[in-house]
Amino acid sequence: QVQLDESGGGLVQIGGSLRLSCVYSGGFFSSINMGWFRQPPGKEREFVAAVSWSGRTFYGDSVKGRFTISRDSAKNAVYLQMNSLKPDDTAVYYCNAPVTVTEAKPGNYWGQGTQVTVSS
Repeated sequence: QVQLDESGGGLVQIGGSLRLSCVYSGGFFSSINMGWFRQPPGKEREFVAAVSWSGRTFYGDSVKGRFTISRDSAKNAVYLQMNSLKPDDTAVYYCNAPVTVTEAKPGNYWGQGTQVTVSS
């Protein structure tokens, strides 16, 4: 059974940084594409970033140049470093697997979500 455990959300000021973590359990992590999606208040869930099993990275247009996704196979973990945060980044962030990276399409497994709030 796949399980995704997220951590690292919180309240941050405009221009600040946060790092989200997601630990994957259930086997085969090294062959799984991992990603992050987010759901802003009152809006649809949207793609944020993904990292393929081989380490290729993909980003949504609104976060390019500010967010960095990475993975650590030794820890079965994926990270999302978020810099230069804006109020529009306020959302619940979800870890997801397995992501279809070429389509930014989520897979069947979701974390519980972690709230990120960017305030002025």
